[in-house]
Amino acid sequence: MKDSKVKLNVSQEKDGTLAQRAEKMMLDYNQATGSSICIYDSKLQPQYLDHTGYGPDKSICPNCKHYKPEYTDNATYPCHEMHVKAIQEAGKKGSFHIYKCHLGFLFWTSPVYTDGNFTGAIRGCGFLSEDQKTVDFFSNDNDTFVMCNNEITKDEIRERINSTPGADGEKVQSLAEMMQLCAESLSTGSEDYHEIIKRRAEQQEAIAKSIDDLKNQYGENGEKPGYPLEKEKKLMASLRKGDVTEAKKTLNELLAIIFFSSPGQFKYIQLRVTEMVVLISRVEISPAKSGNLSMEINSQNLKLVQEAKSVEELTDILHTIVDRVSGTISSFRGIPHAAALRKAENFILENYTRKISLKEISDVAGLSPPYFSTIFKEEMGENLSKYLNRLRVEKASRLLLETDLSLSEIAACCCFEDQSWFSKIFKAYTGISPGKYRNQGGGTVTSVGEDNLSEGYKNKIK
Repeated sequence: MKDSKVKLNVSQEKDGTLAQRAEKMMLDYNQATGSSICIYDSKLQPQYLDHTGYGPDKSICPNCKHYKPEYTDNATYPCHEMHVKAIQEAGKKGSFHIYKCHLGFLFWTSPVYTDGNFTGAIRGCGFLSEDQKTVDFFSNDNDTFVMCNNEITKDEIRERINSTPGADGEKVQSLAEMMQLCAESLSTGSEDYHEIIKRRAEQQEAIAKSIDDLKNQYGENGEKPGYPLEKEKKLMASLRKGDVTEAKKTLNELLAIIFFSSPGQFKYIQLRVTEMVVLISRVEISPAKSGNLSMEINSQNLKLVQEAKSVEELTDILHTIVDRVSGTISSFRGIPHAAALRKAENFILENYTRKISLKEISDVAGLSPPYFSTIFKEEMGENLSKYLNRLRVEKASRLLLETDLSLSEIAACCCFEDQSWFSKIFKAYTGISPGKYRNQGGGTVTSVGEDNLSEGYKNKIK
């Protein structure tokens, strides 16, 4: 009997590879359960294979034409593709995934992480589902024998099938849960990462449910709902109250409408998420001493959105921002005059599209204009005029993309005194003119704004 342990591509140059760390644990798992095991690296290539138990001398797998023992970097054979898809599914859930091949052999796999990054996966197998144990593998409508190479006879196939133990769902579930514990033990530097992945899966499940509700309401090919401004307002209100549970629920509903209305339009969805990042960030109130840090974090978030490759990544970015902003809101409650500033902010957000004076705002806050102006800049990290202009530019950027209004009409809607002034302020905040912003389908609204203006224009807004 030839050695049934196959080591594949295990790097000897660097200690600590997953295969090196997992080999002993997986051999113990094999001895305890009788399951064959396999270890995959971060590129989803098998690095260690152990066929003891119900392996090559007792199973059909090595003789199946779907199976290929010579693993290559560009493996495309069906067996490998099946395992890769299963590992990816497990990665999405952050937990084990149970599946079976076309012959009915059961497999289970769990992902492994290092410092929050996918390191590889471990996989178990070696059992037939109970229903497959009763299948006649040699009937005319079964192609088991056809799928096997000529190195095995029908009698050998029958013998190996008969010697393979059957397993019900409960047993396989237990084996998969044991493997998940092994995977969590092998994961390093991020003990809670599997929980994070599970929460992400729950987010996607909530969004999927909302999308199903929308399909029932509008139909698959019916008229799509418009942009949910009311949901957006509700999200902002929840954040200002510090109600993170309600904020995340509303965020999922808002994203569901965007995804449902724009299927397959990833760039458009990405643009919407960019706008939402800017929108949510303005709820956050940071002391002036951390203003640069807040601006840096916001820039990092915008960069993450631009680099995202999937709606799942975009969703996770927004949920992370909501968590951070909620924490900031909680901290804000301990700031002197917090209630006054919150009243002022709410008033500004309801009235910034018209001309409002410092006195109006300070009266709402119950403070004198000079004192309000001082504490506003200290706690918000920018002066009142910059804050107002930033809100107006954000509003204008949306009108440019969502309406056919002329530049002069948008200037009037956003309380800019004329089109020329609107163009100057808009370019200071975005780096491009309003017309170019509209033509190229958007851009990034920054929070540095008036630092890009000439001294003459700076004096004009004071």
